[in-house]
Amino acid sequence: MAEAIVKISDQVETKDATIFCCFPSVGMVSSIVAHYLIEKLELEFVGGVNDPRLPPLCLVQDGEPLPPIRAYAGTPICSPKLAKCDKVILLMSELIVPEPLVHGIVDALFDWSKNADLANGVLIDAFAKQGMKSSMNGQEPVVEYEESGEVDVLGVGSTEKMRDLLNTLGVQPLEQGVIKGITGVLLGEGRRRGLDIMSIMVEADPRFPDARAAATLISHLNELLPSIDLDHAPLLEEAERIEEQVRSMVEGTAEPETTASASSMLYG
Repeated sequence: MAEAIVKISDQVETKDATIFCCFPSVGMVSSIVAHYLIEKLELEFVGGVNDPRLPPLCLVQDGEPLPPIRAYAGTPICSPKLAKCDKVILLMSELIVPEPLVHGIVDALFDWSKNADLANGVLIDAFAKQGMKSSMNGQEPVVEYEESGEVDVLGVGSTEKMRDLLNTLGVQPLEQGVIKGITGVLLGEGRRRGLDIMSIMVEADPRFPDARAAATLISHLNELLPSIDLDHAPLLEEAERIEEQVRSMVEGTAEPETTASASSMLYG
């Protein structure tokens, strides 16, 4: 039977690394954040996740073909709030992973992590503003929260340690809701295994790529990664620029929805 497998370069030092997971979210937030981190932390492409059941395609950026689920790595300057964070591995995709493949890919990630000896994980996600419907076909988080008038940021920690860290970062805990897709399964399985994983989710407008929401989330990551610290104004400008870059990568992939085609699983 076909199975998912994680393929990361042997040259990557994974011990005590923090892994960031950026899978498709409302308003393209996770994609914008991922591209921003890759640029600002100078992360290099080091591999990805292969599953023969994924759609047969590649994305092209700056003339280079890229697999749909890919990994980057680097050695940024991290905050002492993360006790072990001298290395970062980032896993990302513009592809909405089909539900039947989610558990297999999550299992492959955890199998790889056993030998990788990672320190902790940060999952980047977003949820739709109240009363708005996203285009993710029910795969986005559904949360109950009080509208503050500002961009809300919520978090979930798999362990008490990560919940304390979210509190230190000023991220309000999610009290009620349902988190679907890879983020939800990683959190649930992380708690069962006693692994330090947290999700940071930002309220986003689902009608279009939301650079403002991405900038708000990145400002919280600045607390963990001070090497990317920027004022909010240039941060928003950077997010808007990357928004256009991400949009151009997925343009033209949609087809008429006569069937559940592979291309319909690209978020854009």
